Amino acid sequence: MTTQPQPSTRKKSVVSVVRSTPETVLDDVGKAMRLAGYQQILPVDTQVLLKINISWQHWYPACSTSPWQLEGVIKTLREDGYTDLVGAHNGTVVVDSYEGEVANKHKVVTDRLAVPTVHLDVEPNKWVTYKPKGEMLVLDKIFPEGITIPESFEGKSIIQLPTMKTHVFTTMTGAMKNAFGGLLNRKRHWTHSVIHETLVDLLTIQQEIHPGLFAVMDGTFAGDGPGPRAMRWHIPGVLLASADQVAIDAVAAKMMGLNPMDIKFIRMAHERGLGCGDPDEIEIVGEDISEVNFGFQTVQNTFASRGQKLIYWGPLKFLEKLWLRSPLVPLAYLASNVYHNGYWRNMKGKKRIREALKTPWGKLFSSY
Repeated sequence: MTTQPQPSTRKKSVVSVVRSTPETVLDDVGKAMRLAGYQQILPVDTQVLLKINISWQHWYPACSTSPWQLEGVIKTLREDGYTDLVGAHNGTVVVDSYEGEVANKHKVVTDRLAVPTVHLDVEPNKWVTYKPKGEMLVLDKIFPEGITIPESFEGKSIIQLPTMKTHVFTTMTGAMKNAFGGLLNRKRHWTHSVIHETLVDLLTIQQEIHPGLFAVMDGTFAGDGPGPRAMRWHIPGVLLASADQVAIDAVAAKMMGLNPMDIKFIRMAHERGLGCGDPDEIEIVGEDISEVNFGFQTVQNTFASRGQKLIYWGPLKFLEKLWLRSPLVPLAYLASNVYHNGYWRNMKGKKRIREALKTPWGKLFSSY
């Protein structure tokens, strides 16, 4: 086990890794946050947004922010004097965030702990034009009329709350990808063909608008395979935390058995100096993960993602604007919903959910 260095001597990005159990997880979240030095990153007198991840309106292991992850972060912040907290949800064209916050037990946590929430994609939240100071790779070209961000974001600190899982488009998804569902509006599917560059642009914007930026990743359940929904679940029983969004994703990728620098958005962010993507240059505190390798698979596909990739990067590229920016768009949403909510969830997902609920972590979920 490594020890936490004094803040004044740190020269590397720091990622904490803490092993946890259902009985100790709320305290373990605080341990992970404090090991990673979150109080040095988030001003105590500034509102903190808790960016909740909802990848599916249904509960599925590792798919969305866990209730204990959310509760542990709120508990820790309040213990340390942070009083102005707001939970931030964002729906998509295929995911209903109101349904998702109930099914994933987020609402029961925020209601019980009296934390207000905002659904970013609906009123009264407003979106305002933002002109980034840093160079954009793609967003200024995709949205030539102007990049818009939630009005409530600028000047507020934020904690990203991702889970440890793989993704059909980005190999893995973590802290950087979690901003995709917060900083971009419902037209964000326009960016899928340049998703890696988009995540780098979003991190550039985050570092400009947030006085404090932090991430707490839940790896109690983790997802392998064609994520973020149609995954095989595992129970690593770990929590990660860091002020470096690139580093926490890199360490998670390494633990999953992936080479972080082979993942385009991590490598690009590292090369642009937005964070550290090389695990050899990251200081890992807490658990020794030098021999950890969960053996997760690299990119796998569902029937739906195969079709999308033909449009984004394959021979059907000429159909991209027609399929995503025309009256035909609802057909794409319908196809995704029919596959995930109709076929996959009923034919495979429900059985896996039943098995997950029999585990100690599944029983903890049911207790909320």
